[in-house]
Amino acid sequence: MPPLRKVSGKECLKILCNKLGFSIVRQRGSHVILTKITPEGKVGTVVPMHKEIKIGTLKSVLKLGKISEEDFSQYNDILSTLKCGVS
Repeated sequence: MPPLRKVSGKECLKILCNKLGFSIVRQRGSHVILTKITPEGKVGTVVPMHKEIKIGTLKSVLKLGKISEEDFSQYNDILSTLKCGVS
């Protein structure tokens, strides 16, 4: 399993909304509330819009949204390769 890396709130939001099926419900201050409908019911999480989300905070965001670290890391790796310009 690739380790989680620090990401910005904006990058985290892109991955959750574009790749993992979450949608933005509302924003209060610097926190964005997301939800997703699953067969088990409604799942939600909160993403702080910081320049850099620390690993512990990111793990809490993923735990709230019932997302495995592997799923998130997979898209995070793709995003980081696109930013570096590596194909």
